[in-house]
Amino acid sequence: MNNHHTNGPKAGGGDGGVVLGVDGGTTNTVCVCLPAEALTGPVQCLSRAVAGCSNRNSVGEIAARGTLEEVINTALSKAHKDRFEVRAVCLAVSGVNHLSDQKALLDWLKGKFPSHVKLYVENDAVAALASGTLGKPCGCVLIAGTGAIAYGITETGTEARAAGAGPVLGDWGSGYGIAARALTAVIRDFDGRGPQTSLTKNILNHLQLSSPDELIGWTYADSSWARVAALVPVVVTSAIGGDEVANNILHEAVRDLADSVLAVVRRLRLCGDDGKERFPLVMVGGVLESNKKWDIGKEVVKCISKVYPGVDPIQPEVEPAVGAALLAWNRCVKERKKVQNGS
Repeated sequence: MNNHHTNGPKAGGGDGGVVLGVDGGTTNTVCVCLPAEALTGPVQCLSRAVAGCSNRNSVGEIAARGTLEEVINTALSKAHKDRFEVRAVCLAVSGVNHLSDQKALLDWLKGKFPSHVKLYVENDAVAALASGTLGKPCGCVLIAGTGAIAYGITETGTEARAAGAGPVLGDWGSGYGIAARALTAVIRDFDGRGPQTSLTKNILNHLQLSSPDELIGWTYADSSWARVAALVPVVVTSAIGGDEVANNILHEAVRDLADSVLAVVRRLRLCGDDGKERFPLVMVGGVLESNKKWDIGKEVVKCISKVYPGVDPIQPEVEPAVGAALLAWNRCVKERKKVQNGS
């Protein structure tokens, strides 16, 4: 995309314009293009584009921005729209953990769109929450995919988060965390430091390796977190088959994910002063949906409800990228009303 600020916007794109929502994760990045004038009713998607990882902590800043540019270009092209028809954009990207991250990405985005376009940058957890609340930023969300994070926001805008610091500092309960523990268990089984586990045979068969020795080379041949996290279904299948080590790994993941949510709810008092008020918990990510025979998401809710019985789990009807678009449009409308009211 090139920057063309001089021509000015087309008058609403001739049709009310469009809104872009981007959900950028460690596994893939999705951009949707929605008609702005239709966002008060059922969601209509004009186009959808998918590319790879856009978490700069995983693939580096240049590659991450290249991915974001790719999905935005593709979504606009598929919808037969151009940048002047865009009314608002929300990038919700994993790895945006600090105001400095937000500012850097926002400055980059400003160079890609005309000056009339409203631009917003958030962590991907914000879009995930909006996907369950249809654009209203209030409540708690738990994401457990390749990475994991719990995020919450009150009606007054106070925010809190737990985990989401990457695999080294603590994405416990994430797909990467589960798979890494499983790989460690295989090595411990092989060298005699740990109990025997069917994970050894199952993971080696899945990766078409002949010996646990080969796991070392496989693990370090590619630094992609998503590649390791892709082993989660093998861990779940092993647990369903009765493997004690695999079951322990999943139970630890459940506790870790529940603890993240509990920390956010406690800090924001989403449960009210008595700890019993209802609050929405939007649940997103492959780990929470991996297998109904060993339902990680269901077990997480059970753990949380023992402490806060008012938890109201929500399975979003739209994907996080749509949540990002709804969030962008809601903020855009709110800002416009403030201007009209002279505030």
